[in-house]
Amino acid sequence: MPKIVDHEQYRKELLDKCFDLFAQKGYGSITMRQIAEGLGVSTGTLYHYFPSKQALFEQLAQEICEQDLSTALAELEGAQTLQESMEALGRYLVKNEDYFIKWTYIWIDFCQHKDSKKMLRNSILKRTNQRYQEAICDLLGIQDSVLPSFVVSFVDGLILEKLWGNETIDFIEQCALLGKMLTAYLPQHPAKIKTKMDFSSAFES
Repeated sequence: MPKIVDHEQYRKELLDKCFDLFAQKGYGSITMRQIAEGLGVSTGTLYHYFPSKQALFEQLAQEICEQDLSTALAELEGAQTLQESMEALGRYLVKNEDYFIKWTYIWIDFCQHKDSKKMLRNSILKRTNQRYQEAICDLLGIQDSVLPSFVVSFVDGLILEKLWGNETIDFIEQCALLGKMLTAYLPQHPAKIKTKMDFSSAFES
């Protein structure tokens, strides 16, 4: 009886293994043949699931985005206040620092091999960024486009500073400071809030 292959699951398994390959060689240097060799599959099999290296990378980015959100929200589960959520975010970044630095490096390498104007129109870049911002809106209970963008940029900036070798960056300390900033900001802008929250308890510092 022929073996039944779950193609979607197999595609995800291949993607999971691609992260380390991109981290080792960089997006620009690695070829589809080298990726196939690293995965232990034929180039024909690889092209069957991913028509190009860029398509493979974009699917990897989308998969990682969903995994990151799921893992991060699990880490933040149980936080009773905004301040506790931001401090939990800091601990999550510390726990996964090596991973985030590698992933940021891979993204930078991908971007530098693409035309800057085309990158601004890149649909996967827009989709993943939008997913992160939507998650922040849900977490904070807000309806706003500027604030989630600021939080994403803030976290990205911390990781970039780590990548550049800035040893003064303390994820927990910085995220705790972010929590205090948001705690002070949100009650002064009630129009941005989606849910009716008791600020005296939900946003205590």
